Amino acid sequence: MNTFTLDDLKTLALKRAGPCVSIFLPTHRSAVETHGDRVRFKQLLRAAEEQLVAGGMRSPAAKSILEPVHRLAEDPAFWRQPGDGMAVFAADDLFRVFHLPLALEESVAVAPRFHVKPLLPLLRDDGRFYVLALSQNAVRLLVGSHFGINEVTPEHMPQGLAEALQSDEVEKSHQFHTISSPGAGGPFAMFHGHGEGHDDSKDRITRYFQQVNHGIHRMLHIENVPLVLAGVQYLQPMYRDVNTYTHLLPEGITGNPDDRTAAELHAAAWALVEPRFARARNDAVDAYHRWSGTARASNHLEAVVPAAYQGRVETLLVAAGVQRWGQYDPDADRLDVHAVPGPGDDDLLDFAAIKTLLTGGRVYSMPTDAMAEDSPLAAVFRY
Repeated sequence: MNTFTLDDLKTLALKRAGPCVSIFLPTHRSAVETHGDRVRFKQLLRAAEEQLVAGGMRSPAAKSILEPVHRLAEDPAFWRQPGDGMAVFAADDLFRVFHLPLALEESVAVAPRFHVKPLLPLLRDDGRFYVLALSQNAVRLLVGSHFGINEVTPEHMPQGLAEALQSDEVEKSHQFHTISSPGAGGPFAMFHGHGEGHDDSKDRITRYFQQVNHGIHRMLHIENVPLVLAGVQYLQPMYRDVNTYTHLLPEGITGNPDDRTAAELHAAAWALVEPRFARARNDAVDAYHRWSGTARASNHLEAVVPAAYQGRVETLLVAAGVQRWGQYDPDADRLDVHAVPGPGDDDLLDFAAIKTLLTGGRVYSMPTDAMAEDSPLAAVFRY
């Protein structure tokens, strides 16, 4: 599986030179069910081509946009990748595929922009976290939510102590000097500066962990989601000593992570992060009620949607499974809300959530009955 990030959301949300094809499919892990997935995927491809042609595109141009998608349909290796859902986005100059830990509803959409709302649960602040499974033999970084977890591969990070030490040869060369050994028939290297035995081993592990932290920092430095450390008890404080990621949890998963599956790591990590998410969500609700009735908060579409577009929403609460259709014209600062979706309409709740996420705000999904005054959204604005 591959993760869906804020950068991916930005790439897709800013794409405007349509038509844009968005395909969503629930997927399965057994070979028998995977065959059915491929059949349904081909049906969605035919529907996408029909919609492109019905929208005025010539058939050769429609086939050109969908050519890389057709290649996926015929690639057996592609269908062996695990995941609960698959999202495919295709346009004349953009193609993205995501295997995800989220069971997506089967659908296809052809529109002037990509349809990204089904993936928003993966980015909301009420469930995303990372797990760093760290041992001397291996490193795994996993991104999870309450839906599931999947592994990612950061660049610039060693995959074990041996690899870290190999890449550290330049540094180590300055800590060796060569002398002649009487009777030994040649030179040998003498190590300086790190002691022997246990001290030397600890120093090598520390340098290994510094490289791991460097890779983590490069990937997560703009993130503000929890990171859970999984490792044997004596290694955890050594990594924490070199860690620079602000949101590393003080609690960790103890034991050899090499012996744990991704599902086992997910269950152990979720037990640690879920109470924190619940507190953050409750704090967001409390903040809205604290500012309700002032210029710092609103639950009116006419106020929240423009503010989200302008990057003024700090926290957004959105009712799950609810839509409000319409269009926002930023040039005229005019919002039109429609009872049923019409040509060119957006789901305004989706629109507000995307703009809030892309401008550094937080978005929380809420049960409908938990929303204030029966409104489908509520926002706290930045100062």
